[in-house]
Amino acid sequence: MNWELYSFVIRSEQRKNIVMALEKPKTPTQISKDVKLSTSHVSRTLSQFIDKGIVTCLTPKEKVGKVYELTDIGKELLESL
Repeated sequence: MNWELYSFVIRSEQRKNIVMALEKPKTPTQISKDVKLSTSHVSRTLSQFIDKGIVTCLTPKEKVGKVYELTDIGKELLESL
């Protein structure tokens, strides 16, 4: 377990909710509806998660409707939440 990443996620209720919403692959729009946050906030958080290795984009060439899923690290974090 990467405790620094765990701490990063649990310090924010929104980050925690986004990780929990990604138990299956979703688009930012789907996530924003699930967690009741703006799509721009979700997209910004997903970018942070990609940089930290928590999330990966399954459709990086798409301009709209990109699909994201948790990496193995992200799945480990989800199990600990």
